[in-house]
Formats: sequence, structure tokens, C-alpha cells
Amino acid sequence: MTPDSTELPPALRARLIANPLWDFALTLYAREGVEAACLHLQDDAGLDVCELLWRCWLFHHGVQPADEPAGLAEIRRWQQEITVPLRRLRRALKAEAATRPAVADLRRTLQRAELEAERETLARLEALTPDCRPAPLSSARPGLKKHLEDYLQLQKKSHLSALQRLESSLDPSRAPR
Repeated sequence: MTPDSTELPPALRARLIANPLWDFALTLYAREGVEAACLHLQDDAGLDVCELLWRCWLFHHGVQPADEPAGLAEIRRWQQEITVPLRRLRRALKAEAATRPAVADLRRTLQRAELEAERETLARLEALTPDCRPAPLSSARPGLKKHLEDYLQLQKKSHLSALQRLESSLDPSRAPR
């Protein structure tokens, strides 16, 4: 792939098709400690979990966006205007849902809507992938933690620990000993 190419190499395209982002995200998120790490980065560092999972998926396949894709701003807008309000409403109803069955039903409906909004976000991110000019990671590939730490400019110890959890879930050989 040339540096200015917008075409995915056939082998990479085949790997991405064989391992769709939604499936990858569900598998990674279900691994021990990943949900907590993602939610900590979301709530404490303000990161978007869907974008984080997308970047993990790209990293897993040995690529990174060469630049900020034009469509990413629209996806971020979607998350802020659709997904975040659904999450805020769902969380606001948590205590009341424990004692009121109708509120619990409403909260479950909001939870399903939030999940569908996140699924739409992941579909948009996956569709954006060819347009972001994925660049191969260097042969001296840094770990995911270092890669994302630099990109996201995270310095807080708990954020770095959360990134380490993601990295060790992607590659068990990088788990802290």
C-alpha cells in the first residue's frame, strides 16, 4: 500500500471482512476486565468506547489511521447527540428502576436503544475504515498501550492501567507479570 493510497490491500480487506468490527468488539468487551477498563476510560477520561474499540480492531489487524478521517467528526456528533443522551437517561433511571417495574422496563428499552446506537456507531466506523487510509504499524510495533497512550495523550495512572488491560486482552503475551 502506498502512503497516499486509499485502497486497502486485498489481504487486509479479507481479514477485516472475516472479523467484522461488531463481532470483534463483542468478543473483546466480554473478556475479563475489558468492560471495566473501557467504562473507566469513558467516564474518567472522556473517551468514546466505540472509537476505542475501533482503534483496537485496527491495531489488532496491524494498521492505524494515517490521518483523521473526514467522516469521524460526523460519527462523533452521532455519539454525542444520540448515544450519550440515551446512556445518561438509562443511568439516571438506575436507582428508581430497582423499585418500580415500569421504570425498569423503560430502562431496559433505553439500554436496548443505547446498544443499537452503539452498533450503528461501530458500523459507521467500520465503513469509514477504507477512507481513513489505514497505514501499517511499524515493524517495531509498539504495544497497544503505548500506541493509544501517545494518540490519546493519556498520562493518568488509572488510564494507563486501563489501556494495559485492553492490551493484555488483545495479546495475552503482553499481560503484566
